[in-house]
Amino acid sequence: MFTGIITAIGKISHVQPLETGVRLNVEAPGLKLGDVALGDSIAHGGVCLTVIAKKRNSYQVDVSRETLDCTVGLDAPGGEVNLEKAMRLSDFIGGHLVSGHVDGVGEVEKFEPIGESHELVIKAPKNLAKFIARKGSITVDGVSLTTNRVKGRRFSINLIPHTVEVTTLRHLTPGSRVNLEIDLIARYVERMLTAGAA
Repeated sequence: MFTGIITAIGKISHVQPLETGVRLNVEAPGLKLGDVALGDSIAHGGVCLTVIAKKRNSYQVDVSRETLDCTVGLDAPGGEVNLEKAMRLSDFIGGHLVSGHVDGVGEVEKFEPIGESHELVIKAPKNLAKFIARKGSITVDGVSLTTNRVKGRRFSINLIPHTVEVTTLRHLTPGSRVNLEIDLIARYVERMLTAGAA
């Protein structure tokens, strides 16, 4: 479980093809790895992956074909990823509860400065639109954010300067694709409402 508060930006330094998926080497000098053990989870652009090897400032994770097929940003050497270590039960939840299981990929339609902030407009996949609510929580590339407006499949977010500065969201342009995870509570409410319908 995560909170959507990014603690470092990592760089995918090497992508090794496996039989179906890939093995990533992630350089993460800004992430404190001293308390990370083999088998621990780290979110990469919103995707929960398991550490299988570790050095002082880098580590390796395996990414399955299933994960590659339903996410973006995990198979490009040199690519940057937002990083967050799994939370402890005693941790402060500065964002919202995030599972690290991406629900779909959205497309950026607008990313431009408005005063000191940036407005980000994303078009969500059709099947996710019903879960996105005005002033609700959503995770974009692993970052916990609050929606301002929602209309159909499109939603807008105001990004403060700090968020733009310390995450990979600063690289977004119209047409960029982003990993989306809907609010965990919305997912369970929908399941409860439809469980008896089948």
